[in-house]
Amino acid sequence: MNRKRELAKNTLIIFIGKICTQFLSFFLLPLYTTLLNSSEYGIIDLIITYISLFVPLITLQIEQALFRYLIDVRENKKEQKQIFSNIIFIVIVQVLIFLVIFLIINLFINIKYKYYIIINVIVTIFSSLFLQAARGLGDNISYSVGSVISGGLTIILNVIFLVILNMGASSILLSSILANIFCAIFILFKDKLYKLISRKNIDKIQIRNLLKYSIPLVPNGIIWWIINVSDRTIISIFIGVAQNGIYAVSNKFSGALINLYNIFNISWTESAVLHLKDKDSTEFISSTIKEMFNIFSSICLIIIAYMPFVFPIIINNNYSEAYLYIPPLIIGTLFNIIVGLVSVVYVAKKLTKKITTTSLISGILNILINLVLIKHIGVWAASISTIIAFASMAIYRYFDVQKYIKISLDIKVIIKTTIMFIISITLYYSNNLIFYILNAVIITIYALIINKTSLINLLKIFKNHKFHMNNLKK
Repeated sequence: MNRKRELAKNTLIIFIGKICTQFLSFFLLPLYTTLLNSSEYGIIDLIITYISLFVPLITLQIEQALFRYLIDVRENKKEQKQIFSNIIFIVIVQVLIFLVIFLIINLFINIKYKYYIIINVIVTIFSSLFLQAARGLGDNISYSVGSVISGGLTIILNVIFLVILNMGASSILLSSILANIFCAIFILFKDKLYKLISRKNIDKIQIRNLLKYSIPLVPNGIIWWIINVSDRTIISIFIGVAQNGIYAVSNKFSGALINLYNIFNISWTESAVLHLKDKDSTEFISSTIKEMFNIFSSICLIIIAYMPFVFPIIINNNYSEAYLYIPPLIIGTLFNIIVGLVSVVYVAKKLTKKITTTSLISGILNILINLVLIKHIGVWAASISTIIAFASMAIYRYFDVQKYIKISLDIKVIIKTTIMFIISITLYYSNNLIFYILNAVIITIYALIINKTSLINLLKIFKNHKFHMNNLKK
């Protein structure tokens, strides 16, 4: 199968499984902002954010090692059993250590929603682990369905617990727990992962190799958490959890965008690993990065252009201030996407130490800018620091990966895109309906023009797939 077609097919499978739940979850914002005040939502958002930190810290990113190592042994059941058995052993030890540490901390600090946090962390670890196992084994359909179960159940349970049972903020955490449990159970039995577990396969040497790959990703995970989450912590400390609730709402839009990219990145990482040794791998990776830059920069522009029409419909008036911070967060997310596009080179070559070192400066910058500016410009400090942090990382990684693969970008397209962002953001803050409409028209036309080739190729893929399916029916 053609590599681009393979990439498109895998992306489509994962897209179908994740996009519905990701965006339905996004449209729960009216529910959250209506039934919870900004302080309640700010606290829950902070807890969920900290859970996203705890999980990779506890697991030492071992789920990433599982995915990467399983790719190389897809045809070897014996190797699969050895890898998965060792991973399960490592994770069980990690969970036990987490429980002991958490219970000790709880003796000295009264942690709100502590039991929800403990259970959430554990079930998230196993659902994430099993989902990565499905990816590593090449079963993207199971990965997709598991994501549907996780996301779909979270949405349904949120509605039941919040609206019907009126359980308050804690219902968001309870929904997450139950959804992750069902996701983990589905993957466990669908891919028969239980058959890959055996004490006989536990091997100290392989455990060492797996940890050697994953541990360098831990500081990188912390740095990414700092970049993504320190904003919320600093806002909560210096200007209050209510302002964090405002920032959390504005962040949901850029969060939806990065979730969209992550869907593509799942299949993009797999393709880069599988085709790294191809003779024309440089051309394949470079052309894909160019194409994806055009697509995602266009999506960013479209979000900004259409936000004046969408925001008042889905967000309660109490959170109207969140509208101001959306454009800078979208720009920061675009730089985040560029980081992801070029970073597959590190993953493919197992250069996990490089991933950490290239993240360090950005993490430090993010915190410093936040601390210096937060008292002077409030929430704007978080938005500005996000742009600078991701932009610095994107630039550094782009030049650093040239040592391994010569990636080239279209400078003319970058200049044109920059001009379009300046125009779009200027019209965004105009507070004028005519300018809003003009912005939407200009950006839509630009997006269609710059992505003309990609759209034509996508249509060809769909036509060929439809033709192939019709032949199979005959």
